[in-house]
Amino acid sequence: MAVPPPLPRGASVAPSARRRRRVEPVYYWFLLPTLLLFTGLVLGPALVGIFYSFTDYVGFGDWQFTGLTNYVALFSDPAIWDSYKFTLGLALVTVVLAQSVALALALGLTSRVRFLTALRSVFVIPMVISGIVAAYVFNYLFANSLPSLATSVGFGPLEESILGNPDLAWISIMVVSAWQTIPGALLIYIAGLLSIPGELYEAASIDGASAWRRFRSITLPLVSGYLVINTILGVKGYLNAYDIIKGLTDGGPGTATHSVAMKIFTGYSDGDYAYQMSNATIFFVLTVAVSLLQLLATRGRGLRLS
Repeated sequence: MAVPPPLPRGASVAPSARRRRRVEPVYYWFLLPTLLLFTGLVLGPALVGIFYSFTDYVGFGDWQFTGLTNYVALFSDPAIWDSYKFTLGLALVTVVLAQSVALALALGLTSRVRFLTALRSVFVIPMVISGIVAAYVFNYLFANSLPSLATSVGFGPLEESILGNPDLAWISIMVVSAWQTIPGALLIYIAGLLSIPGELYEAASIDGASAWRRFRSITLPLVSGYLVINTILGVKGYLNAYDIIKGLTDGGPGTATHSVAMKIFTGYSDGDYAYQMSNATIFFVLTVAVSLLQLLATRGRGLRLS
């Protein structure tokens, strides 16, 4: 059967064609269960939580409407400000480290090296390990193995566990968070690198372009779309950091590594349900705003996402 030619630019679709393209009602019936589950398990509880953020509800019993009292108190709470500064700083530093390492590994794993398949499998292993399990394993390494090794070689700064140092404990969280998220970013970068035509590199080599010039002029522009996706996913994941912090430092020493998520969950169990629900509402708005800013900053730059 002959394929009809494409419509010329500016041409309109006939009413009969528009009717043929109408979505069949049966598709909506398939969508209905997912919509009901999302509303009942995600949207509904979120709206209820936002409502309680305007009350003095402690998680049970009676409550009274208090308006914006919880939100006003948040902006004058030093502990809340510290948790936000720590979370945003951790997300920024970790995403730079993770994306740099993941892209470097992807470049190596798409080149002509021996045992390529085996190496790719090894580097993906951290992706399938639970965050809390990885945190407890690294907790032992940072608290025992690393100080013992530093003592044996006479390296003073690491003879004491960094988990007990308020100024260094965040490094352990950054390392473990990056270690677990690098494999996911690595797979996306590998897909992007494999989609680049080899003829571009051959032509650049013939023109005498160095390896750095090929990376800067060919590789980086053509994987920038994948970089954007990885950055957005990474920032959103690091902003919600909880399980790794729980297993490594439990928010300590003191409150030095209290993330916003940990502050929220801790508040729930301490009877500050409404107060921390207002914190969760603001944090949700902040997370969405960060994602939108990242998308707006990269719009119109020729990003390739496929």
